[in-house]
Amino acid sequence: MVGPKKIKLPLSSEDVAGLKVGDLVLLSGNIVSGRDRMHKYLVEKRPAPDDIPFNLSGAVIYHCGPVIKKVDDNYMVIAAGPTTSMRVEMYEAAVIREYGIKGIIGKGGMSGNTLRALQETGCVYFNTIGGAAVYLADRIKKILDVWKLDEFGPTEAMWLFEVDEFPAIVTMDAHGNNMHRDIEELSLRKFSELTR
Repeated sequence: MVGPKKIKLPLSSEDVAGLKVGDLVLLSGNIVSGRDRMHKYLVEKRPAPDDIPFNLSGAVIYHCGPVIKKVDDNYMVIAAGPTTSMRVEMYEAAVIREYGIKGIIGKGGMSGNTLRALQETGCVYFNTIGGAAVYLADRIKKILDVWKLDEFGPTEAMWLFEVDEFPAIVTMDAHGNNMHRDIEELSLRKFSELTR
């Protein structure tokens, strides 16, 4: 059995092109978090790149509302499980195109608009483990920065995390493949066979 691919972030176009549905990966480097409010803000307010304290070009955005604890003057991640990605489907294609995102981490997959943006821009969707928020928080080695904390609060702010061997599986790739769609279609076929 082939082991997971170890990938250093940020993602390059070559990294994305070489990934396909079903690939197990361990991601190391920097990722940013972003949930509903952040996606809405990025699309509707369209902040200039200079207004964002970290470079989103080539970044991996994690659909996550982390549980953060303040310890003295520092912050610590207590839990960091994935949010259901469909919550931001209406914004994701625009975020990918506007900000040069190369990877998305979440759970449950996304729909046709996002899949088209993945193909057009060279981006990939990683599904990570639901129900493992404490384990995934342990893969976050350091909080490097945060944006919009006072305005949005810790769950909806954009955090810059340093991760080490963060586990995920490619379920939507830049070649138009979508494991979520394939499983849904297979399940419907099997269900139809069983209910005939």
